Formats: sequence, C-alpha cells, structure tokens
Amino acid sequence: MRRMALGVSLLLAAWHAAVASAAGFAALVSPPRFELTSRAGTTVRQVFELTNRSAAPAKFQVHTADFMLGADYSVAFQDELQPDSCRPWVAIERPEVALPGGGTIRYRFEVQVPKDAPAGECRFGILVEGEEPAVAQSGALRLPVVGRIGIIVYVIVGDAKPQIEVFGPQLVTLNGQKVPALRVHNAGNAHARMSGFLSGTDAKGIKYDFNPSDLPILPGDVREVFLTPSTDGNDHPTLTFPVTVQGALEWGNQRTELNERFE
Repeated sequence: MRRMALGVSLLLAAWHAAVASAAGFAALVSPPRFELTSRAGTTVRQVFELTNRSAAPAKFQVHTADFMLGADYSVAFQDELQPDSCRPWVAIERPEVALPGGGTIRYRFEVQVPKDAPAGECRFGILVEGEEPAVAQSGALRLPVVGRIGIIVYVIVGDAKPQIEVFGPQLVTLNGQKVPALRVHNAGNAHARMSGFLSGTDAKGIKYDFNPSDLPILPGDVREVFLTPSTDGNDHPTLTFPVTVQGALEWGNQRTELNERFE
C-alpha cells in the first residue's frame, strides 16, 4: 500500500452512504462501494467522501485490507496481505485524517494495474477507523472499542466476467417467511449481481412480481439467490405454495430465461 501526495478539501455534502457509530466514533462514507473496470497497464482513480458526524473534532486512520464474505454475507477484513492480493496496486491519499465536527473530506485513492496483469478481478477494502479506542462499560466490565467502517472496491481487469450456472429451485426461509430461491455457481473470474424481470402465480392464483437478491457472488462461490415477492399493495406478502416463476434472470450483460415451479 502506498500513499498519494495529494491535497484535500472540506465539503458539507453527502451521497447514499454507509454510517458507523460507536462510543467516540461517528463516521459516514459515500459511496460505500465501488465497482470499476480497467485494463492492464492503466490506472483507475476514484474519490469517496468521509464525514465526521460528531460535533467534536475527530481523527481517523485509513488503510486497505483484504476481505472475505461469509455464508451470511458478513464481511471479514484481513490486515495481513493474502495470497494473490491486489493491494500492492493500491495507493491511498494519506493514512491519517483529522476533521472538525461535521466536517467532510474528499478522499482519493487509485489502483495501478500492472502491464502484465491477467484478466480477472481486483478486490479490496478501504477501512476507516477511529484513532483511539473508546471505552464501553457494561456494569463493572470496561472494554476498549474501536469504531470501524469499510468501503468495498471491485476492479474488473480486461475481459473478466462472471459465468453463472443455475442449479434449480428450492425453498428457503427469509425473515421468517418461506420464499423461492435459486442456487447458483459463479464459474467465471469476476463477481456477479443478479437482477431481472420475474413474475409468477401462487397456489391461490395470486400474481406477484419477484425481485432477485443482488448480493455479490464471487468467482468460485455457490450462493442462494432469493426471489422476494411483492404486489402493488404489499411488499411482504405470504405465498401459498406451489409457486411458479417466469421471466429473465440477468447479470451484467448476460441473461437466462427462467420457468420454474417451487413447492
């Protein structure tokens, strides 16, 4: 990881953002995710906004990390450089940031893709942490707490793309309700997010729209894609199975036709 010798400016604006709050730590970053494309031998430059949501001045530490996604899509960050990590390509503006209460900074980073980089996907996180641990107290127990918020960055290099295999229908429980789901495998070399225009009918003849979950499916992963039903007047209806679902399931510029029965 390298630092960039760049200037900064203070702003008062914010976009759709991720927020983290802990004792003594209140930060907002925007956007919370980057999905970029590049080619071997080129440099990608981007900016995110970091806001101190506290009324008091605050100092933040900024650094990169590798990450893994758990079965429940929880993110585990790893400070140690992992095998085949692309973090050596990444330069950040500065490792420390001081902001007044309510202040915002435009923070720059870049990814320098080597000339011999193969087609694939560079993935890493940018972590913003409180400079000093705060102390959280529960009864007589006092524990140091470090606030942290992460930005996820994906950089597709060259002609890398996902290759999705759909394994067919199943039922899963999501937020206490049974919903249709598809088990999919990404055999490609870039992550995928599913989308599409799906509709269907349950055993009572009620028609629904179905929204595929758009959580990331990394190369090599097998994941469940949830098909969440909705109607014009109800975003959380209860289905009566069996349910049939038809339409186009899409990812990137690829698609497949779906016609499945869930029971």
